[in-house]
Amino acid sequence: MAMNNKVMGHGGSNFRGAGAKSPMKTLKRLLGYTFSRYKVATAFVVLFVLLSAGATSIGASFFAPIVKELIVTPEHPQVDMWVIYRNIIIIACVYVAGGLSSFAYNRIMMYIAHGTIKKMRDEMFVKMQRLPLRYFDTHTHGELMSLYTNDIDVMRQLLSQTIPQLISSALTIIFVFSFMVYYSAFLTLVIFCVLFIMLLTVKQIGGQSAKYFLKQQDALGALNGYVEEMIEGQKVVKVFCHEEKARERFKELNDNLNETGRKANSFAFILGPVNNNLGYLQYVLVAVVGFVLMATNNVGVLLSGYLAGNTGIAACAGMLVSFLAFSRQFNMPIQQVTQQFNAIVMALAGAERIFEMVDTLPEDGGGEITLTHGECAEGVWAWKKPVGGGFEFVPLKGDIRFENVVFGYDDDKVILKNISLYAKPGQKIAFVGSTGAGKTTITNLINRFYDVQSGTITYDGLDIKSIRKDDLRRSLGVVLQDTHLFTGTVMDNIRYGRLNATDEECIKAAKLANADSFIVHLPEKYDTMIKGDGANLSQGQRQLLAIARAMVSECPVLILDEATSSIDTRTEKLIEQGLDKLMEGRTVFVIAHRLSTVRNSHAIMVLEHGEIIERGSHADLLEQKGKYYQLYTGAFELD
Repeated sequence: MAMNNKVMGHGGSNFRGAGAKSPMKTLKRLLGYTFSRYKVATAFVVLFVLLSAGATSIGASFFAPIVKELIVTPEHPQVDMWVIYRNIIIIACVYVAGGLSSFAYNRIMMYIAHGTIKKMRDEMFVKMQRLPLRYFDTHTHGELMSLYTNDIDVMRQLLSQTIPQLISSALTIIFVFSFMVYYSAFLTLVIFCVLFIMLLTVKQIGGQSAKYFLKQQDALGALNGYVEEMIEGQKVVKVFCHEEKARERFKELNDNLNETGRKANSFAFILGPVNNNLGYLQYVLVAVVGFVLMATNNVGVLLSGYLAGNTGIAACAGMLVSFLAFSRQFNMPIQQVTQQFNAIVMALAGAERIFEMVDTLPEDGGGEITLTHGECAEGVWAWKKPVGGGFEFVPLKGDIRFENVVFGYDDDKVILKNISLYAKPGQKIAFVGSTGAGKTTITNLINRFYDVQSGTITYDGLDIKSIRKDDLRRSLGVVLQDTHLFTGTVMDNIRYGRLNATDEECIKAAKLANADSFIVHLPEKYDTMIKGDGANLSQGQRQLLAIARAMVSECPVLILDEATSSIDTRTEKLIEQGLDKLMEGRTVFVIAHRLSTVRNSHAIMVLEHGEIIERGSHADLLEQKGKYYQLYTGAFELD
C-alpha cells in the first residue's frame, strides 16, 4: 500500500467550493446543519424557550394588583392580604416554572451543540483525508489546527449559549412589548425613543468591534501556523542561530494579534456599559414621565387598555410599577443581544472558515479501472477494466511510460518539459540531477498527487487517469525523503504499509531492510512505542522503518525518493542486498544524490531544468563523458 507521506509545497490555487462570504448565509447554513439533525430536541427547546420567556414576562404583570391592593384610598379603605399572598404565590410559581424551563432548554442545547460539534469534527477530518495535496501546500498546519480548536470552540459557544439566549431574548422582547403596549402606549413610545439611540450605538460601536474580531481570528490562525512551524523546525532554528529572527517574526505576529484583539475588545467592552447606562436613563425617564402624568391627572394619556375604565390612583400606581418592571425586562434581552454580538461575529467567522474547508473540492477519485487480487487467477494481481457490459482483466506487471508529459505546480511555471520515458517490468530506473530539476515531481505524477497539464502517463498500457487513485496508490510502494512515523508501536508503523500483514511478515520486512538489528535492542523491541514522529529514534533508524514499511507492502512498483539519504555508507551497503532481493521482478524508480546507489540501474535519466538531457546505463553515460560523467567523477557537483 502506498504511503501518503507529505510532499514539499508548491504554488497554490483557489480551493473555494462556495461563493462569496455572507454572514447571513453562513448563519442560515449553520442553523440548518445543526437543527435538522435534532428535530425532536429542537422542538423541546422551542417549547421550553417559550415557557421561559412567557414566565419572565407574565410574572411582572402580577406586581400591579399587589401595589393596587397595598394603597388605601376612600374607594379602597381596607387591604385584602389574601389577594397579596395569592399574587405572591403566583409570581413565585411563574418564576420557578420559568427557571426550570430555562434550565431544561439550556441542557438540551448543550446536548445539541456538543453533538453538532462532534459531527462537524468527524466530517472535517473525513474531508481532510480526501483533499488534494495542493490544498495542504497552500495552508499551514497551524491554520488547519486552528479550525479544529479555535474556530470549533467559538462555534460551540454560539450553539450552546448564544443562540438559545438570542431566541429567549427575542421572545421576551415580543412578550414584554405586547404587555407594555397594553399597559401604556405612550410610555412604550418613550422607551422606543431611547431604544432608537441604543440601536444607533450598537450599529456604530458594534460594527467597529466586529471588524476587529474578524481580523483577530485571522491573526490568531497566522500566529498558530507560525508557532507550529517553529516547534517543528526548532532544531534548524538553533543550528543556524535563527532565534533572534524567529523572535522578531513572532513578536510581529503577536503584536498584530494583540492590536486587533485590543481594539476588538475595547469596542466590545464600551458597548455594554453604554447600553447599561442608556437602560438606566430609560428607566428613570419612564418613571418621571409616568409620575408627572399621574400628578397632572393626565391618566388618559398614560393608560392604554389596562384599567378598562378604572382610573383610580391605586390602579395607576400599580400599572406604573409593573410597567417599570417591564421596561427593565425589555432592556435586559436587548443588552444580552448586544453583549453576544461579538460572539456571533467570531463564531460566524469560524464557521465560514470551516465551511470553506468542507466545501473545498475533494480529490478526484479517478477512473473506473480497479485493482483486483485473485479474481482473474489465483494469486494474480490485475487491473479490472469495464468493457461493454462486462470486464476485461489486464495483468499488473509494472510497465510505466511517460509520453510528452508537461507539468507545472503553477500554470505560469512549467517544471517538466515534454518528458518521455519508459520503465519495463522489473527494470530499475534512476533519476539524477540538481535540486529542482524535477526528479521528485516525476514520482508525484506517478502517484497522481498531481495531474499533468498535457501528455499521458500509462501503467500497463492504461492511462493512469482512468485508474482509481486508491487502487493506483495501492500498487505503489513509496519511501519518501521526508520520513513520517505515527504514534504507535514499531510493529504498527511497519504494518502501515499493508494493514493485513502478519507479525511474521513485518519482522521479515524489517530484517530485509536491516532494521531488525536496532529494533531488537529497543526497550520493548517491536512493541516499543514511537511518539513525536520517532523523536526517540535517529533519522537513519526512522528511514529504515520507512523502507521496511514499503517492503511489507509487496507492491509491484517501488518509488525510492532519497530512501537512503539518512543512512550511513556501511548501513547502506548492508541493505543493498535486501533491496536487490526486494526489487527482483519489480519496477523501481530511484531518486538519489549518491550516484553510487544508482550504478546498477537499467537506465539512468539525467534531468536539468525539467528536461532529460542524458539517458542510458551507468557505463553508457560514463562513455558519453557528459553531465553524468562530470557528476560521477566530481568534475561537477550537484546543487
